Amino acid sequence: MRFANLPLSAQTAYAELFSQAQGFEMTNALAGLTGAFHRRELKGRDYWYFGYRDIDRKLRMVYVGPDSERVRALVGKFEQVLKDKPLVPPARMAFAAGCAPAAPKHFRIIKRLADYGFFRAGGILVGTHAFLAMGNMLGVRWQEGSATLDVDLAHAGRNISVALPANLRIDVHGALESLEMGLLPIMQFDGRAGAQYRNPRDQELRLDFVTSKARGHRFVVMKDLNLALEPLKFMEFSLEQTTQGCVFSNLGACVVNLPAPERFAVHKLIVHGERPMSERAKAVKDLLQAASIASYFLAQGQAEVFNAAWRDARGRGRGWRSRAEQGRKAMLRIAPDLADEALWA
Repeated sequence: MRFANLPLSAQTAYAELFSQAQGFEMTNALAGLTGAFHRRELKGRDYWYFGYRDIDRKLRMVYVGPDSERVRALVGKFEQVLKDKPLVPPARMAFAAGCAPAAPKHFRIIKRLADYGFFRAGGILVGTHAFLAMGNMLGVRWQEGSATLDVDLAHAGRNISVALPANLRIDVHGALESLEMGLLPIMQFDGRAGAQYRNPRDQELRLDFVTSKARGHRFVVMKDLNLALEPLKFMEFSLEQTTQGCVFSNLGACVVNLPAPERFAVHKLIVHGERPMSERAKAVKDLLQAASIASYFLAQGQAEVFNAAWRDARGRGRGWRSRAEQGRKAMLRIAPDLADEALWA
């Protein structure tokens, strides 16, 4: 069996954690801004501002309002939330119940990007951390393909508009710098930060930012995110029809955007043959993750969900179809039990 059903207690704990994380994000009036409140006296009257550093590392002040009981309550709530860390207890309950957490060092990265608004601006968690999050979302724990040393993130790039206020931009590079975890960008030839971050002293700290392939572009630069994205062929398949989930560790939790599980799995089959020989271990992991998700839908009597994504991929042209078939055949060599026609009709 490629997955084990989580006990009802774990499924309930995850559902409660996800609900609380969503509620926290929706009600936190200053979600996405890392800074502090300041009170200033002007002409004998006190006024409140919220200070933060923007994408250019300049200090910005957001006017909150004149001093009042309502504003002081907002300030108090903000500071209490920072002190209490309200998502830590339910996150630890989900962990204890059997849900799969992210490694703490990886969670810190994902959470900091969430705090800076990366996911609200269209960012998507992909790769193995997305696979783990999908397991919790589906109520299962995967038995294979869940080990990882890196964090993979994606954005649809210029294919979608970034819905940000005109005077606010998200600083992804600044978010990573603020962690002080030794993450260094792999520089482009023009001297700008590239789409990969590495810690030379810790091989378990690697980040990759990707997007769908853009003809004639080695990197897609998103100025409103202060981020470069590496274009990959077929990536758009995972970036369509996304959903939301929750990533957590014993440090807390955050809401992230995720690929639809069935599209994630089919995409893994498509790109399996695109991996160079130096990445054969990742190619095998692609197959294991695709097989795990396909087996879940088959066992749940929802093969048509997977099959709809499969038909979509095959219908996109000869190149898509040949790569999808190549990946399917490779997967069936290690998972012959998934040859069921319901998945591949």
